[in-house]
Amino acid sequence: MAGSSNQRHRVRGVYLLTREMADTATLCTGVEAALRGGVRLLQYRDKSGNATRHREQSRALRDLTQRHGALLIINDDVALAADCGADGVHLGEHDGAVAAARAALGTHAIIGTSCYDDLVRAEAAARAGADYLAFGAFFDSSTKPAARRADVTLLHQSERFGLNRVAIGGVDAHNAGPLIVAGADAIAVLGSIWDAPDIEAAARVLTDLFPFPESP
Repeated sequence: MAGSSNQRHRVRGVYLLTREMADTATLCTGVEAALRGGVRLLQYRDKSGNATRHREQSRALRDLTQRHGALLIINDDVALAADCGADGVHLGEHDGAVAAARAALGTHAIIGTSCYDDLVRAEAAARAGADYLAFGAFFDSSTKPAARRADVTLLHQSERFGLNRVAIGGVDAHNAGPLIVAGADAIAVLGSIWDAPDIEAAARVLTDLFPFPESP
């Protein structure tokens, strides 16, 4: 029950999701500040449906993450991940199968899946070859206010799958600690970094919560 073992250990630390922005330069400025603050996992997430923008921004972020030694994961879109040379893809409930993504992206790609509050879904993803399992929302989330809620016990219970676990949903510097103690290898964040007056400093505070290096 394992994904590509050479990649699993790399899904650790602060996992930043991008905020939807029309201007690529503004997006990259914010992302670079977060990377300077220690973020080593970046997920490009843009629901605009603008394929031209997706292509431009994903390629710009690929250049940035490579310069900073960080990983780039594309949300939902396997074809876009392949086009920009991303490190992998994150699949939600309706985003296709892990096996299909693996076939398209290869054995070295990082494939993550949203498991919400569902251990059965997590077990199926592990059996299918996922590299990490994302659980949440653990707290109220302005990004997805109607998201189903997960209990911290899921992090303990999912340890048996042998994969890195990502905690998501309203996570910030004040509430992340218990999730990390419970077994979260990474915390996925958005507002707690993007809404901060100093993105680099906010990223550093979150990075410092982890007792291990985040370098891939």
